[in-house]
Amino acid sequence: MAALLTSESSDLERISILIEECKKMKIEVLPPEINESFSNFSVVPDKNQIRFGLSAIKNVGYNIVELIINERKAKGPYISMQDFFSRVDSKVLNKKSLESLTKAGVFDGFGERNQILMNLDKLQDWSKKNQKIKESGQKGLFDNVKSVGFSTEITLDAALPVSAYDRLMWEKELLGLYISGHPLEKYREMLEAQTTSIRKITADLNGTSALTRSPFDKYIISGEEVTIGGIVSNVKKIMTKKGEQMMFVKVQDLTDTIEVVVFPSILESNPYAFTENKILSITGRTDIRDGNPKIIAGTVEEILEA
Repeated sequence: MAALLTSESSDLERISILIEECKKMKIEVLPPEINESFSNFSVVPDKNQIRFGLSAIKNVGYNIVELIINERKAKGPYISMQDFFSRVDSKVLNKKSLESLTKAGVFDGFGERNQILMNLDKLQDWSKKNQKIKESGQKGLFDNVKSVGFSTEITLDAALPVSAYDRLMWEKELLGLYISGHPLEKYREMLEAQTTSIRKITADLNGTSALTRSPFDKYIISGEEVTIGGIVSNVKKIMTKKGEQMMFVKVQDLTDTIEVVVFPSILESNPYAFTENKILSITGRTDIRDGNPKIIAGTVEEILEA
């Protein structure tokens, strides 16, 4: 599965499907981690787990990934943020890459994400001074450091912890997927009770549920009205021949993703609803074109946290 995930790493929709397959196989797919991740997806030794690779993180280049992994192979695991910054060349690490590594959860074993993020300038400054001391020919960091006014210990300033929601948004932004959880998890019972799962809609319209469907289940057909609930993952705007705006919106629930077609009249009455990361309840008519199930939006309502 790790090899398959690596081979499909450029296709996020395929990766999402494969991760769901891993869950069915009781294989846990974990966010990237500084001491366990390699460049690509890899198996965690002696555990039924797969780690995201460092190369999957946006804004983190090949040179940085190689530097981190080669240093770890040569001198062992990193034991703290201070240890990491003392061993990895500050000239190669840029702030954008460090922010992305932190937000993706790579340093979670060393501290809270937001605290590390708020202290990156301090850590980088310490790293640069440490590098200068090494290059000056001194025997080590702890020799004669007082003479240059350099502290050998880093104390991170306090910061408010990042919210669970923002942590998931960071993962989605930098990895393309929610890994440590899902923003819809808290709405699971409500969605199961009040909406039709997207997986059932796509399976019924594609005809792939015939063998597994109970004879007592209602079969969804093209043109039928359904209500789905999910999070907006992508929005594509186009102009009609009449010069009116319409949208093709990808909506994801806890089971699958489907495209929702939003015609101008619906968009005019709900101009701010169809925005990425908003959680919506959408009632509309099912449709299938070129083998791709869709929903033609009729009414929309934002789902707000109670």
